[in-house]
Amino acid sequence: MVITAPRAPAPTTTSSAVPELPSFTLAAGGDILIHPALTEQADRDGARDFVPLLEGLREAIAADVSICHLETPLSAPGEPTYGYPAFSAPHEVASALKAIGYDSCSTASNHTLDRGAPAIKTTLDVMDEAGLKHTGSFRSPEESATPLLLDVGGVKVGHIAFTYGFNGIPLPKPWMANQLSTEGVLAAARAAREAGAEVVVASLHWGNEYQHEATPQQREMARAVLADPAVDLIIGTHVHAVQPIEQINGKWVVYGMGNEVARHSEPRGITEEGIITRFKFVKGPSGWAVQEATYIPTLVEFGPPIRVVDLTRVPANPRRTEALTRTDTIVHSLGSTIAHP
Repeated sequence: MVITAPRAPAPTTTSSAVPELPSFTLAAGGDILIHPALTEQADRDGARDFVPLLEGLREAIAADVSICHLETPLSAPGEPTYGYPAFSAPHEVASALKAIGYDSCSTASNHTLDRGAPAIKTTLDVMDEAGLKHTGSFRSPEESATPLLLDVGGVKVGHIAFTYGFNGIPLPKPWMANQLSTEGVLAAARAAREAGAEVVVASLHWGNEYQHEATPQQREMARAVLADPAVDLIIGTHVHAVQPIEQINGKWVVYGMGNEVARHSEPRGITEEGIITRFKFVKGPSGWAVQEATYIPTLVEFGPPIRVVDLTRVPANPRRTEALTRTDTIVHSLGSTIAHP
């Protein structure tokens, strides 16, 4: 006779784990300003390969969605390229930006019309070919009226872009590029919301060149734009120098991210410094909001070879320490406690 022990009741478990809220991370970088010396470096790296120049940014911009600012027009394959003052960069720049991880670029800048209105179409065609989304300049009235919505893991993120002007060149048609005004930004943001955007990010090309301080006009516009529920975040470009980051009523404005890559004929030290900004958006009971904001200081080093480095990932030296110290001081100058990751 076999006697079996009674089977113990299965243990019961209760989970107190709180379900994770929906979230995504957005990364954004500053001016992509392709001077001839950078094209020469890309030629030395092999067949106009801009990836080695930008490779140091790959980890910094790795995110669910990454946004850059393409400062200059692009030339079609086989066409000439140009430097300052009327730029047109090689088409290979677009594929390099895509290769290191960018998803979308703002194209509204004071250089948008450098090579005339036809260059807008050429630039956007090249970006399409590379698989790089874009907004701020447009090929048709219909394209201008269609908000750019980025699909970020099922979340629709609207990206809008505006510039203060075009270096004195008249805009041939008002729909060809977005000119900066508070009313225009808010109208575009509301249109993006109506098209289904759950979060709207505004790329604004503004401020005084080579000046770390945000102007009174920048600060006034930031407050007006962020007071409206249509806009969740402002990322600023143009001045070729890092500017402060500020939180206004729970929303963030990055007044200026500096140069992500450039090689000015007369480098100023500050024109080689930039930041990558990162924002973790979380959907709570009252909607989407930034739960965590960080920034990564960067530096263009002339080598040779010319390379962009992430200052949080390279050994210290006097130049890197100078850049890091200055960048941290400027970023926090309006009282923000934002930190490196």
